[in-house]
Amino acid sequence: MNTSIFHYRLRRLCSLIIGLVFLLAGVFKLLDPVGAGLVVEEYYHFLHLEFLLPSAKVVAVTLALIEALLGAALIAGVWRKPVAIATTVLTVLFTILTLILAIVNPSMDCGCFGEVIHLSNLQTFIKNVVLLILALIAFAPYRELGEAKKRKHVAFFIAAASLAAFTIYSLTSLPLVDFTPFVPGSELLAADDDGEDFVSTFIYEKNGQERAFTLDKLPDSTWTFIRTETIRMNGPKSGQGTPVLSFTDSTGNYKDELAAVGNALVVSVNAPAKLKGDDWTRVSKVMEGASKAGFTPLLLVSGTKARMERISTMVPEVRDILLPGIYFSDRKTLLAMNRSNGGATWFNDGQLIMKFHSGKLPSDEDLLRMTGEDPAETMLKTSVKGRLRFQGFLLYTIALLLLI
Repeated sequence: MNTSIFHYRLRRLCSLIIGLVFLLAGVFKLLDPVGAGLVVEEYYHFLHLEFLLPSAKVVAVTLALIEALLGAALIAGVWRKPVAIATTVLTVLFTILTLILAIVNPSMDCGCFGEVIHLSNLQTFIKNVVLLILALIAFAPYRELGEAKKRKHVAFFIAAASLAAFTIYSLTSLPLVDFTPFVPGSELLAADDDGEDFVSTFIYEKNGQERAFTLDKLPDSTWTFIRTETIRMNGPKSGQGTPVLSFTDSTGNYKDELAAVGNALVVSVNAPAKLKGDDWTRVSKVMEGASKAGFTPLLLVSGTKARMERISTMVPEVRDILLPGIYFSDRKTLLAMNRSNGGATWFNDGQLIMKFHSGKLPSDEDLLRMTGEDPAETMLKTSVKGRLRFQGFLLYTIALLLLI
């Protein structure tokens, strides 16, 4: 084989590999924009840029879309020089950042592939070094990259439009595939309670390191509160495969077992200050409909009783309708359970059956129909449908870029 032909094919192969990695990394994050935003929040905390926290989700989605589009452009082979330069710059920046993470080794996930694939800080750094080597093989020298055929530009624009549509869908709906501990089919820890006590721990962070404290041994003010975790004595801990939905009533008593008996519809509000009066009215309506249909309606909000009382002074709907029956949990637990603010989750004897986005809460008729359905069959049907849709979208996009 001619040396120049072999060199060209080697460069295109390396470019395709980088393109697939970038495309998958971007799409996996776009699958779950809320989760991607949480990862950016962790980076902000690590870099002490807390003032940027409100921008976390926007930055996460923008970076993920850029990654996906660069990956699509690399696979299609369009605009090779500017795409090669942009890809190299991003890879260098990622490599430097992950080198710092590998050295400091904070207890955080890099979020390179969203919730789908988890890598250690060292593994992430090695991955980026490999990508950087492939980029040098694929792109250097940057003046001899060739031109793509015209039909490849058409393939790229179709793929770009599909990625944009997928992004909009993800921003307005729950993830097609769930990779959190609260995946459909999972069973709450409280459903397996055999009389053992629950212990609440408080996770604080300092200098990039997280540590658990108990209520009687809280740290000094140099530590930053991150989240709460509820564990069972001598039992599994949250984050080890068994989801823990821990919440208290207004007096501070844990009521986890309420979500683990019979049909329970849990409406979760992870950012109560962001909901308006009409939103609270819709929440109240679905809670009332759930009660009439035979569900145990549970309204879980992030925060404390004092905070909700302050909100109720500004939002009459909260004071008049919901405040007496509110339960309290932490933000990260509620976000893990349901990615939408004011979304609903159906549990049957502690098993997670189905989730509803805040914009698509079940009607009274839906709730009545759900009580007559087989929970396991409903769970399998909705879960498989979402997985097939996502896999179909991914295969369609890659095939479009490779075959046209």
